[in-house]
Amino acid sequence: MDIPAVLRDLSLEDKTALLSGAGFWETVALPGRGIRPLVLSDGPHGVRRPSGEAVLGLGESLPATCFPAECATACSWDRSLLAELGAAVAREARLQGVDVLLGPGLNIKRTPLCGRNFEYFSEDPLLAGELGAAWTAAVQAAGVGTSPKHFAANNQEADRMRVDAVVDQRTLHEIYLRAFEIVVRTAKPWTIMAAYNKINGLHAAENPWLLGEVLRGTWGYEGAVMSDWGAVTNRAAALAAGLDLEMPSSGGLGAREITAGLDAGMVTEEQIDTAAARILRLVDRMPPRTGAGTGTAGAAGTAGSDAAVYAASHDLARRAAAASMVLLKNDGGLLPLQAGGSVAVIGELARTPRYQGSGSSRVNPVRLVSPLDALQHDLPELLFEPGYALPAGPDPESATALVSQPGAGPADLMETAAAAAAAAGTAVVFLGLPDAAESEGYDRTTLDLPDEQLELLTAVLEANPRTVVVLSNGGVVTTAWAQNVPALLEAWLPGEAGGSALADVLLGRTDPGGRLAETIPVRLSDTAAYSNYPGENGTVRYGEGVLVGYRWYDTRQLEVAFPFGHGLSFTSFGYTDLAIRSTGAGGDQQVHVELTVTNTGSRGGSDVVQLYVGAPDDDAAQQRPLRPLRELRGFEKVHLAPGESRRLSFSLDPRALSRFDPLSMSWVADAGEYRIEVGASSRDLRLAGVAALDGTVPEPPLSTASSIQEWLADPAAAAELVSALTAAARTGMEAAGRDSAGQDSGGSMDYAGGLAASLALVGNMPLNRMARFPGSPITADLLKQLEGWLQGTGGDQ
Repeated sequence: MDIPAVLRDLSLEDKTALLSGAGFWETVALPGRGIRPLVLSDGPHGVRRPSGEAVLGLGESLPATCFPAECATACSWDRSLLAELGAAVAREARLQGVDVLLGPGLNIKRTPLCGRNFEYFSEDPLLAGELGAAWTAAVQAAGVGTSPKHFAANNQEADRMRVDAVVDQRTLHEIYLRAFEIVVRTAKPWTIMAAYNKINGLHAAENPWLLGEVLRGTWGYEGAVMSDWGAVTNRAAALAAGLDLEMPSSGGLGAREITAGLDAGMVTEEQIDTAAARILRLVDRMPPRTGAGTGTAGAAGTAGSDAAVYAASHDLARRAAAASMVLLKNDGGLLPLQAGGSVAVIGELARTPRYQGSGSSRVNPVRLVSPLDALQHDLPELLFEPGYALPAGPDPESATALVSQPGAGPADLMETAAAAAAAAGTAVVFLGLPDAAESEGYDRTTLDLPDEQLELLTAVLEANPRTVVVLSNGGVVTTAWAQNVPALLEAWLPGEAGGSALADVLLGRTDPGGRLAETIPVRLSDTAAYSNYPGENGTVRYGEGVLVGYRWYDTRQLEVAFPFGHGLSFTSFGYTDLAIRSTGAGGDQQVHVELTVTNTGSRGGSDVVQLYVGAPDDDAAQQRPLRPLRELRGFEKVHLAPGESRRLSFSLDPRALSRFDPLSMSWVADAGEYRIEVGASSRDLRLAGVAALDGTVPEPPLSTASSIQEWLADPAAAAELVSALTAAARTGMEAAGRDSAGQDSGGSMDYAGGLAASLALVGNMPLNRMARFPGSPITADLLKQLEGWLQGTGGDQ
């Protein structure tokens, strides 16, 4: 498509029309100009293309593979697996005529209460960014666009459409923007979705700093920016800020607001042309549609139109689920279950699985396999009892009642479940959060499991101490009860093949490959955002700063239930031979880290080697901004046979060791010795060393508004200041009739040294403030002299 030529031929009305949706899931078509509509679909863990009438965009959708949710796949720590998942969901999108998948979800898990945490990767931006980039690149390589979301600081569902996230610049860049930056710079997504919320007073979809300065200016983003559905409040302001596409259709309101904004001078025709050109480029890069998906959503047929594609996707979903399950405990090697032993499966969640989250990402699965069905296939003699009842549907009011009220399940369900557990060699109890407890649209009110489930667990443990607990949940739950449970497996929301994957892990056919992508706290009040959530009067302040997730727990040395990165295997791994070296200098310096990881067990398995870095902890650190105790700076998933070893290497540039400096609005690396730690979690650190970094911190320019301490920290400035003060003091003595001629140089040096020591006592005071104090040795004339010296005049006026 010759986009400049097309733009010249389009009327202003046509160009403006391109900047809004044509319905809930399509963009505007201009058939006479050869511009077809784009079909957009939710898709973080599977395609959700509506199959009929939608209410507020939600409704029945065409069958598609329901892959594990991001809360699960993040725990795989496996870039190649995320790329496989991206390629698979893109193939299904092509079959259904979908052009852009609305994902991945990159928001950081600031609080575990966020009802949409199941749709996001991690509390760590590096992990979220790396996995998100792998998925994004693979989707787009298959000819389908992506839309990383929700940009940015959309970290709670409470008042999500209006809340103002007040976040300092350093925290924004280091935590809440970083995952998006990684994806934008490395995977170059075709679109980005602007969030509902405000950031520091401006809606994200109408924020010129966010969309203009950061996204397009600093990161060099060239794709289209679309709104989240209903995120625009003023279309002209959004266009001026850099938002190209408003979704869904506003019934012509957005176009009228742009026209009015043009008349009022709020927007220019050049801005309209620029946005329209981005939409045209997006249309132009789409490959031709093929197959059943070439029609409308209602005519796209069923997802079973290509059985081979969906069969392969189902197998991948099964493998991905097992690779994402986290074995939190396994005392006495209770897992895997031993062949020939009798098993009782307890819990309605085994029969009616919780396999995905609720809301806009909900997929209509092609083939759902429950854990009970999968286990019965392998263990036809197993016993089953539901133990409790599940509520139906995501309803905030019923969720609160059912989760918080004890004794909600009938007593006989519990009694028969305990009896079944007593009759078996091992009990496998399925616990978790019902659909109503967490969803898009509202946040959770507790981290606890439903009381009736905990009562059931107590009864089962009394009947049979050989109990395995399997958890199904999208956000973390407290696990105080786990001290009495020998084996605990976190399955998250494992997708349509999660039942088969659970059987694979429980029976030992597959090693549990997951490691925690978020910390499991002991209690809600320990969490970083506890005192700054959900906010008040329409504002939520990110008062914890950069101390989010494990950065908070580790820096404050708080006890946790299970640390970030934790996860057990059916085998064991050893780490040896750490080597650290540096190359280059200054801004070109690189730190290279190598180590050997070995499978020291008797069976094959996978491990995640995690590299953490701690900033210099020297005397100078007291004068620098607080840095977290350690931060993830590299990771690698390895699959090793028994006795197999592999040499791993990581390279860190100054950016990987840097903090964001709000004064210079740049990334700076402090000079000094950095701790290099390698381990299996943020608290299981097995190798450690140091690397010296030259540093790249720019010196702030001195002025008379700088503090005395800042002047004294610069040798030349300190000498000039002390010299000027000494000269002023001598002049004062002479004016008083005192003879200073007899003073020797040693006395002058003693005077200067004493003066410097005195100034150090008031070191935080700016020079120009000191000049206002009566009797101060720093006078207005001295300030002029110092200003002249700063300008290179030597003080001559």
